[in-house]
Amino acid sequence: MDYLQVKQLHQGLALLTIVFFIWRASRSIVAPGSLPRWAKVLPHIIDTALLAAGLWLMVQLGLSPLHSGWLAAKIIALVLYIALGTFAIKRGRTPKARALAAVGAVLVFIYIVGVAIYKSPWAWFSAV
Repeated sequence: MDYLQVKQLHQGLALLTIVFFIWRASRSIVAPGSLPRWAKVLPHIIDTALLAAGLWLMVQLGLSPLHSGWLAAKIIALVLYIALGTFAIKRGRTPKARALAAVGAVLVFIYIVGVAIYKSPWAWFSAV
């Protein structure tokens, strides 16, 4: 696969991951414990492929988070997104806590997209 194909795969997987996240988080708020088995497994497959595509792109472009501020910001935000996501889907004790974590995770995801588009830790504020 060439660079453009992997980049488009990465973008498509990012779209799938947020769609599945919103669906799973919504279910965890209104009907906890009601996810079918495939809905617990498929997102992990998608997320693994998303990470693999991202790592491939990073290597192909010769990027390092130690030398690229926007990439470091994206990776730090990814860790925060994962942490908030676990509270939104599994660890949140109340529907309100899960909902707040889900909103936070979606906002962090939007930030990650902005960082990727603008290649800046300032993300969407870079366009201003």
